Amino acid sequence: MNILIFGPNGCGKGTQGAIVQKMYDITHVESGGLFRENIGKGTELGKKAKEFIDRGDLVPDSITIPMILDRLKKDDCKNGWLLDGFPRNPEQAAALNESLNAASMEIDFVIEIELDRDTARNRIMGRRLCENDNNHPNNIYIEEIMPKKVDGNLVCRVCGGKLSARADDQDEGAINKRHEIYYDTVNGTKAAVDFFEKLAQNSKVTKFVKLDGKPSVKEVSEALKKAITK
Repeated sequence: MNILIFGPNGCGKGTQGAIVQKMYDITHVESGGLFRENIGKGTELGKKAKEFIDRGDLVPDSITIPMILDRLKKDDCKNGWLLDGFPRNPEQAAALNESLNAASMEIDFVIEIELDRDTARNRIMGRRLCENDNNHPNNIYIEEIMPKKVDGNLVCRVCGGKLSARADDQDEGAINKRHEIYYDTVNGTKAAVDFFEKLAQNSKVTKFVKLDGKPSVKEVSEALKKAITK
């Protein structure tokens, strides 16, 4: 099962993605993590990416897409993968689709979690990260995934680990900048989502799933499970 997942920061994409990952026992591939991994290991693609990053430039698709494809071909992705964080614009969407086709890889589901900007921003500012696993969902403003309180301190609701808040999660300017990229329907991530939605309409394999991210985590999860098990 190969899946692309989209959604603005704060929509619960990580939480819902973890559910899908466990349902199908597939590998979660996150583009930001790939850069860090390749740079850390000193791979050829990592060295090339680092040159652009060190100059403050965007890493070109000619490096990013081969890096992603190389990861999707690893043994732990043979059962399937969940790609998160890429593509971020329509040009990347078209290039990724072309590369997947050339590699004979099919996308089974494209999942989009919709959420308005105000709600997404508030959820981001309430997000807390677990020191043991960033995929453990904790949010001080969402009752279902509120952290536990131990000896007066908030700890991870899953494992009891220490929690922290990313500095940029508390910076409304930084949040707005990320959302500007995502919600842009011409040059941003929403345009990439539209690309795959149109593609799915003419595909016998790829199914497009659109979910309302505003209800509770449980409600969104139930809607997601129902949509991808039809």
